[in-house]
Amino acid sequence: MRPRVTMVLAIVAVLIGGVILVPAAYTRLSGGNALASIGGIGGIGGGQNVPAPAPTTPPPPTLAAGPVSVDFKGKFFSWALMDRKTGEISGAKNMTATNSTESMMKAWIVSDYLRQLGDKPLSPKRKQEIVTAIRDSNDKSAESLYNAGGRRPVLERLIKMCKLTDTKIEPTRAKWAYTQMSPRDAVRMGDCIGDGTAAGQKWTKFVLSEMTKVRGGVEDQQATQGGGRWGIIDGLPDEIKAQGPVSIKNGFTMLWADVQWHVNCLAVTDKWTLAVMMRYPQKNGLAYGAKVCASVATQLVTPQPGAALKVPQQPVGKL
Repeated sequence: MRPRVTMVLAIVAVLIGGVILVPAAYTRLSGGNALASIGGIGGIGGGQNVPAPAPTTPPPPTLAAGPVSVDFKGKFFSWALMDRKTGEISGAKNMTATNSTESMMKAWIVSDYLRQLGDKPLSPKRKQEIVTAIRDSNDKSAESLYNAGGRRPVLERLIKMCKLTDTKIEPTRAKWAYTQMSPRDAVRMGDCIGDGTAAGQKWTKFVLSEMTKVRGGVEDQQATQGGGRWGIIDGLPDEIKAQGPVSIKNGFTMLWADVQWHVNCLAVTDKWTLAVMMRYPQKNGLAYGAKVCASVATQLVTPQPGAALKVPQQPVGKL
């Protein structure tokens, strides 16, 4: 009897060991997913591999708060950026300091006139003034619309409606070009134009469209008008410009009172509005200011080109 009992026990031991060893060996061969391949064990079945997560698509480029490095040669330089989705404003430490608005103000003058016009028909004469004030930065056209709006009240409405906090009206004759405005207030004005507060529901698209049609380069300057298609628009990559219209209005004058260029750049999209403002010596020319505006815009693009490869952003060289 004992030899038979011993043989039976040996056979049972072999069978039990096989049951234990086979799943363990299979686990090693199947990459640790043996239980998933054995129906019913542990309540897991089907034998299907878990798919790898799909690669994430990087967000489209936009402008966002970030460091700006400009080797600026002049008396005043500042900038501000508003995220129009959140209303948050970021910018230079001195973004509450002011500069004369110059022709940047024409975007508001036109909007204010049209809002007050409301549902009344726009005469051919006034339409021509609006088109030339924006596209060609024509001073005479802007002055005519400013007079039609009542002069100083035009600027008072700007401060009140757009909730500006740093802006001061020129005290003697309320000259629109000499209005002192900060970059922080400039992006608020841009948002005010973009959201329809400035021109009203009927005319906002018209104003923003005209601001996309600004024409002429830095060399196209005349006595009472001049080219204004430069600056921020030149610093934006094609990927941003392809997302939707970029409406712009620059202000630029060489003032003999201080022998300084007063240059301002304003751009408005449905996502953000950016303002760059500066004063610098006459000898540097208008092209210098245009380059500064473009540089600021380029540095605020996110993600930066090469960001996926963790290439560090390089500071801008001398301008």
